Amino acid sequence: MRKIHPLRQSLACAIAAALFAPVLTLADTDAELDLDLVVDRISITGSAAQLIAIPGSAHAIGAEELERHSYGDIHRILRTVPGVNVHEEDGFGLFPHIGLRGTRLERNSRITVMEDGVLIAPAPYAAPAAYYFPQTGRMSGVELRKGSAAIKYGPYTTGGAVNLLSTRIPAETGGRADLLFGDHGSRRAHAWLGGSDDQWGWLIEGHSSASDGFKQLDRVPADAGPNAPSPSTGFEAENYLAKLRWNSNGAGPYQLIELKLARDDRTADETYLGLTREDYEAAPFRRYRGSALDQINTDHDLAQLRHFIMLGDGIDLTTTVYNHEFARNWYKLHAVQNAPGGGYVNISSILTDPSQYANALGWIRGAPDTDILGNVRANNREYYSRGIQSQLNWQFDTGGMMHELEVGARLHRDQEDRLQWQDSFRMVEGSLVLVRPGQEQGEEAGAETGVPGSTTNRVTEAEALALWVQDTIRHGNWTFTPGLRFEDIDFTRIDYFEGDEPTRDSERRRMSDSTRVVLPGFGATYQLNPDVTLLAGVNRGFAPTGIGTVEEKSWNYEAGMRYQGNDVTAALIGFHTRYDNLVGVCTAVSGGNCEVGEEFDGGRVDVTGLEAELAHDFGLARGLAVGIPLRLAYTWTTSEFRNSFSSNFGEWGEVVRGDELPQIPEHQLNAGIGLSWERLSLNLNANYVGTTRAVAGSGPIPADDRVDSRLLFDVSAEYQVHANAALFASVENLTDETYLTAWRPSGARPGMPRTGWLGAKFSF
Repeated sequence: MRKIHPLRQSLACAIAAALFAPVLTLADTDAELDLDLVVDRISITGSAAQLIAIPGSAHAIGAEELERHSYGDIHRILRTVPGVNVHEEDGFGLFPHIGLRGTRLERNSRITVMEDGVLIAPAPYAAPAAYYFPQTGRMSGVELRKGSAAIKYGPYTTGGAVNLLSTRIPAETGGRADLLFGDHGSRRAHAWLGGSDDQWGWLIEGHSSASDGFKQLDRVPADAGPNAPSPSTGFEAENYLAKLRWNSNGAGPYQLIELKLARDDRTADETYLGLTREDYEAAPFRRYRGSALDQINTDHDLAQLRHFIMLGDGIDLTTTVYNHEFARNWYKLHAVQNAPGGGYVNISSILTDPSQYANALGWIRGAPDTDILGNVRANNREYYSRGIQSQLNWQFDTGGMMHELEVGARLHRDQEDRLQWQDSFRMVEGSLVLVRPGQEQGEEAGAETGVPGSTTNRVTEAEALALWVQDTIRHGNWTFTPGLRFEDIDFTRIDYFEGDEPTRDSERRRMSDSTRVVLPGFGATYQLNPDVTLLAGVNRGFAPTGIGTVEEKSWNYEAGMRYQGNDVTAALIGFHTRYDNLVGVCTAVSGGNCEVGEEFDGGRVDVTGLEAELAHDFGLARGLAVGIPLRLAYTWTTSEFRNSFSSNFGEWGEVVRGDELPQIPEHQLNAGIGLSWERLSLNLNANYVGTTRAVAGSGPIPADDRVDSRLLFDVSAEYQVHANAALFASVENLTDETYLTAWRPSGARPGMPRTGWLGAKFSF
């Protein structure tokens, strides 16, 4: 086992001693049962009253709001929040792309993603651009904190954090079951059952979703035989979760122990291969024959053990031990020869310049009986993420000032293990035929071996100690929130021998790097009157970037106001992010003529924006028996590079000072209106996203880099037929708008067409 760095070890011991010292003096303190306080400790926004007082941008989407449309796609949920940028890849939300306040969207790699307050990415330090995101349909809440309000939730502190809240153990025995069926062979089932007594609580939960897919794989001849591809372009996903809770009930301090176990299995016939503009305009939901074998299989195991103890009046300690293991193999078309026996061209380059690589594109489209080969790569990887984190909360008064001091520590280790290979195929009568299975047949010019580890054979590991302290100080109408975060990170990457005879008996290359950063943050609010709160904040933004590149850093500023009246809530917050150096990482998703894993320094970048939101119920405000809630969220964002440079990074390319960042629309607007009357509720949601550029630039956007603006409507209805049963119906993309979501990975990608849902919801 690798030795822990002496500094990290000493700091860990020091923080542990500081955290657990109160047990020696306060072990006999009595405390009453307070499950809401326990829930607050895994929440990043807390109660409604706490949320209003946060000196920065914070949002909590509760169960009631999630029920309005019963979305299964996290993109559709988050687009109701200002300051959030998303773009779809597959249409189902299987592989989210989420950015906050202009951070890079790719695979959520520049935000902190958590479930119940615990890092949930497969390897959040070593490989943050990952391919697992919890199934949104089983969540009871979604929270966001941005700017200075997110200093506690690292390691990614520039944009902020997203926290998913799983189903709580109910106070009484009960349960729920939802069954939904939709277009494209879509179906979703979610059920849970649980209960509590004086000391014990339990919950079992299952969530299943699937679809046949809305894209159409190019047909092959009816007599293609066993090589004919499956027509499915959909997915299947199953998730099972169990919780067991014990809490003390008697003398001594109040304690709670909760065990959470979960398993997630998914299979998706998804691809990186998009379409050329010409083919997209002719048939936007087409899938080329070259992607016929593309499929990703994943499994995720989660184990968490949480302990909560009241150490005295106003003092509590929460400690969580966690272990997450994730395995994935995405078998997908990677590269194609442009001439028999020639070199391979990656699919991103082929789709970017189809005229130059006409022969390779012909193979992708299914050109028969050529001597060209295509390589399907098995991106086979395993991950783990494990650690222990503790947070001490202490409420006390000093000289007329109220304090809520939070001190926390997390010792964490994660790893990505890549053992990848490629297989070579011919296109025969429109079907992919394996040329050389393993090493059983004779040599074929340009054919791959198909041996695990022959393409990529490496392990990347990160070990991190994070410490944070934050004090919320209230004095009169003022609230001050100074905070400090420390990250001590060690990276190690071992490259093993690849080729025809890959091995891990010896190392080809070992690289290591370390990062230590101190990240201050400060926020303040002023209660101008009972309805209006002014806020401002500043914090140091940070994102670890691995080995060999200076970590991404920024200064983040925000200021604004909140209004909380009897029947209206509103907020207006301006933000400015000044990057010292913006870092881009080459991946198969980002494209470009770069090596996967290569990192690029984009230098100084400014991002400026405005977030506005309004919520008002016209019906309740006027004393009507009908509720008519209105919700508005608007985001304006502008950005510019403050230096010029040239790079092979697909999203940037040739950058001139003043160019805009890619994938960040200037304008976004989400509007929702509803009607609730006795047993019936109706909801209409409209989402507008302005024109977006796919590659950094300024001025008019070239056609092949432009993602046009779109306006989408979703509508839903629910009727309570019984106290314990309701009928549900919805239509997503009501007007059946055909829209382009992105040019990555590898070509044009369509959004979800009109999709209707029917189902029933039961509670007992």
